[in-house]
Amino acid sequence: MKISTTVLSGLLLLSACHNNNSAPANEPKPRSNVQITVIQSGNISDNLVLSGTSVYLKRNMVTSSIAAFITNVYVKLGDHVKKGQALYLLESKERKALGADISKVDPSLKGFGLIRVTAPASGIVTTFDKQQTGEYVLEGAQLCTIAASNDLAFQVNVPYEYTDLVKPGKKCTITLPDGSQHTATITTPLATMNVTEQTQVLLARPDQNLFLPENLLGKVQFNRSAPGNQQLLPKSCVLSDELLKEFWVMKLVNDSMAVKVPVKTGSKDLRLIEIRSPKFQTGDKILISGNYGLADTALVMVNK
Repeated sequence: MKISTTVLSGLLLLSACHNNNSAPANEPKPRSNVQITVIQSGNISDNLVLSGTSVYLKRNMVTSSIAAFITNVYVKLGDHVKKGQALYLLESKERKALGADISKVDPSLKGFGLIRVTAPASGIVTTFDKQQTGEYVLEGAQLCTIAASNDLAFQVNVPYEYTDLVKPGKKCTITLPDGSQHTATITTPLATMNVTEQTQVLLARPDQNLFLPENLLGKVQFNRSAPGNQQLLPKSCVLSDELLKEFWVMKLVNDSMAVKVPVKTGSKDLRLIEIRSPKFQTGDKILISGNYGLADTALVMVNK
């Protein structure tokens, strides 16, 4: 039986097309180029920063012990004074009546009627009620007020959710506007709360005597870093979903396969992030680049 030339040509063409569309069974699957890193051990500083306002808790009122004239004033408003430092010199009205030559009449009366008023405590002169020499003051008249430097504290408004962290006995660091830093200790909180902001007022007492103006604003820092060494990875190693609720890393299990490992994260800074769980082994290889969009058990090629 004869087959026409046209039919034979068609059969040959179909056979050739079939052979071209058939891929070799052993053709390798494509792999993603990646780079790897290993788990680091260290500590990330995680600070809670709140604002504080300086306040003097104790004020010493300096008064005149007798009715007298102010002869000398040795301080001015805002001066830092030490305990026992002379503030005023008073002259009684009896000495004033006898005149300045009283010591010439009787040398034993040289210091008669002169009263030196001294500072009862170290601190800052916050009010200056009497500063004019020659002024007559009555017994018990207020001369000035000294805010005791050993009773300086910073009022810190602490949101209620941080009361477990910011509690009596907790150490903190106070940073002043001039950049200086001072350690302080949290004392007993006040009994009232701010109704609107739901914050509680606690007092941070500096561990050293400071001479600072009242109502000075400062930053109060509390360290909330986890104790001991932490598992750390570069931020680019950690992937997440769109809602930032689930986090994972891609771990290299052999020379060519990466698997998805869910993780729980902790503190972070500009470069590193803490991995709280699971606990990785020393030398575990984690993808640092080329990991975005990879599926679980993805085939990869490590670039060195």
